[in-house]
Amino acid sequence: MASDSLGVRSMATYVETKDCKILIDPSAALGPKRYGLPPAEQEMVALEKTKNEIAKTAKQCNILVISHYHYDHYDPSAGFYKDKTIFAKDINKNINKSQQKRGTDFKKIVEDSCDLIYCDDSKHNVGNTELIFSPPFFHGPENVRLGYVIMTTIYDGEKRLLHASDVQGPVTKSAKEYIISQNPDLLIMDGPPTIFLGWKFSMQNLQDAADNLVEIKEKLDCDIILDHHLLRDLNYKKTFPQPYQASGEKVKTFAEYLGRENNTLEAHRKELWGK
Repeated sequence: MASDSLGVRSMATYVETKDCKILIDPSAALGPKRYGLPPAEQEMVALEKTKNEIAKTAKQCNILVISHYHYDHYDPSAGFYKDKTIFAKDINKNINKSQQKRGTDFKKIVEDSCDLIYCDDSKHNVGNTELIFSPPFFHGPENVRLGYVIMTTIYDGEKRLLHASDVQGPVTKSAKEYIISQNPDLLIMDGPPTIFLGWKFSMQNLQDAADNLVEIKEKLDCDIILDHHLLRDLNYKKTFPQPYQASGEKVKTFAEYLGRENNTLEAHRKELWGK
C-alpha cells in the first residue's frame, strides 16, 4: 500500500481475507535529512496523499498491526484506532528505551477506545484466517540499538503471506530460519540499508543478508517484495546484486509488484531540489 518505492518511508501493507481486513504498519514518514537536505515539496505532497490513503483504508479495516514503534510504521496522532483490534509489539520486554517510551505513550492514547493486544510470539484466529506473530527479532544486525520488531504471518487456508517488517535482508540467521519455517507464498520485507554501508551497516552484514535471502529463495521459491531501506540507494541492485541474480523476476519492489514504476523520491532528493 505504501513504501519507499512508492515515494515515502513505509511498509504499510493491506491484506484482505474472507474473514477480515488487516492493515500492517499503518503509517508513513519522510527522512528528515538526506544529502544534507530536508524533504522536497514532491515528498511532502506524496506523504500527505499517502497518509490520507492509509487513514481511509484503516477505517475500513477491523484489524491493525504494529510491528514496532518507529514513526514510519505507526502514527500516534492518527484518528483511525477507535473500535479496532490492534495487535502490537509488546512494550514490556525485548524493546529499547526509545520504543518503550513511544509504545507507552501510544497505549495511553488508544487503550480506552480499542482492543490493544500485545502479540509477540502468539497465534490468533479470525474465522478461518490464522494470524501468527513472531517472537521479537532484531531491527537489523545482532544487538543493534534500534531494538526489535515482530513479523506477521497471515494464512487464509490457501495462501500464506509473511510481513517481515524491518529485519533488513534478513541480516540474522535466526530471522532467516523463522522466515523459512513460515513457508510463505509471498514474503514482504525491507532490504538492507546499503546507504549506511561501512558506517551503521558492515560489509559482513551485507554479505549475511545476501546469503540469507538467496537461501530463503532457494528453499521456498516464494514471491518476494523487497523494499523500504534498500530503495533509498540509487544503485541498490548493484550494491545488493545476489538476490536479483538468483531470483530474477521473483524479487520485486512494492511498486513493481503493483505494476507501477519505482518512485524513489528520497533517493532522488538532490534532483528534486535542483542540486
